[in-house]
Amino acid sequence: MAQNRSLNEVLRAVVSGIAQCRNIALARIWLIEPGDICETCRFRAECPDQTRCLHLVASAGNPENPKDDYTRLDGSFQRFPIGVRKIGRVAQTGEPLLLPSLTGKEEWIADPAWLEREGVKTFAAQPLLFRGEVLGVLAIFDCSVLKRPDFDWLRIFADHAAVSIANARAFEEIEYLRARLEEENVYLRQEVTDVIGASNIVGDSPGLKKVLQQIQLVAPTDAAVLVTGESGTGKELVARAVHEQSPRKDRALIKVNCGAVPETLFESEFFGHVKGAFTGALRDKPGRFELADGGTLFLDEIGEVPLAMQAKLLRVLQEQEIERVGDTRTHKINVRIIAATNRDLKKEVDAGRFRQDLFYRLSVFPIEVPPLRERREDIAPLAAHFVKQTARRMNRPAPRLTQAAINHLAAHEWPGNVRELQNAVERAVILAQGGPIHFELPEQKRPGTERTTRPGLSPTALLTRDELKRQERESIAAALKRTNGKVFGADGAAELLGMRPTTLASRIKALGLKR
Repeated sequence: MAQNRSLNEVLRAVVSGIAQCRNIALARIWLIEPGDICETCRFRAECPDQTRCLHLVASAGNPENPKDDYTRLDGSFQRFPIGVRKIGRVAQTGEPLLLPSLTGKEEWIADPAWLEREGVKTFAAQPLLFRGEVLGVLAIFDCSVLKRPDFDWLRIFADHAAVSIANARAFEEIEYLRARLEEENVYLRQEVTDVIGASNIVGDSPGLKKVLQQIQLVAPTDAAVLVTGESGTGKELVARAVHEQSPRKDRALIKVNCGAVPETLFESEFFGHVKGAFTGALRDKPGRFELADGGTLFLDEIGEVPLAMQAKLLRVLQEQEIERVGDTRTHKINVRIIAATNRDLKKEVDAGRFRQDLFYRLSVFPIEVPPLRERREDIAPLAAHFVKQTARRMNRPAPRLTQAAINHLAAHEWPGNVRELQNAVERAVILAQGGPIHFELPEQKRPGTERTTRPGLSPTALLTRDELKRQERESIAAALKRTNGKVFGADGAAELLGMRPTTLASRIKALGLKR
């Protein structure tokens, strides 16, 4: 017993060691754990509160019929409520029980035929005590009549077993906490890499103001939040803002991309697994729900979860308890859920690809993030923010963001939203080489913005020299009017038009314009 640090190995060593005595018909250990599977417990009607009960965790013996398997843990007596029947009362009182010279006619015996077939003469039960606490019960069915000295030896053995069980539990808890700490460190290092340089949500458009108001309303609560919007709109940033303004901000915000988790690894990734649960499970590993215990779990791309896995996810959200793969015990958790998707989940529900009950569970408080094309007022401050952030990360001076460049950005449709803008700014900063920033954006045709041409000409018709000259004159005149005649310097007409000041001065003179 003392050589083993695994709880299962300690328990097997106890019962198998006792069963080496051929007089032992059956040796079993029940440990006190939170109650579960009450629906199948034969003593449910006698259970006082259905909160704690004895779980059968180890069994061994010498059956009369070699085909009988006395190591099974799923029989009729796999659970004993505390205080119920002989085993339950030993756990409740902490007092041992010795019943020698059995005849098989005693009223409390559940299976007299089994006692007669195995030749059982004695039932003995010792509480497993550690530092004044009852951990469980060690019970034996002996084919001989045990005397008081034998019973005292069983007490000594039970004390050693209790110490070994407590130590094994402590070692397993240490191992689990170490594994959890390693997982959290890996995750947090990745989070720091992902969000380095990021600050608060940038923008001042009406659509973004509405989002910020919704964040302030829901953050102090524990309500589930469903963040919707097109890809690249900043749904993860909204989730982080909800977490950072909530009472859970001192705990971790754990993120998982549901679309990147294979269906075969779904349970292990979300709920964790125990050592030996499957090939490759070399140690206990906590799942994302356990890592987020006390904090927030961000389920990104929730619409990608396979339909078969949605039922398991729903059960965890409803019961707030998980069961690791390969484990029979349940673990209570306290996790706030924030989900995000770029899909229309209502349509997914109507199409039968997403569970309606899970949708309602997740969308207690929905937040819709508008696309960038619907909040063009935010393009300029976002671009300025990304210019400074990128320059700082690249350890170079921030290039000047001209009004012409901002106008160029504002005219783009941004199908990739804020993420596309960030990538465009980063590329432009690299190409700036210390000068003003210029953006090379793909040509896009916006509805209602087709180029106006002469009557009777197609959009691809060529303009005459006089028409080109007239358009240039009108454009320069409009720029001079907007800048009150200022040509040179910041916010001048040259910067607005994206031209060199000397070139613009020459064109003004050539076109006969007055400043």
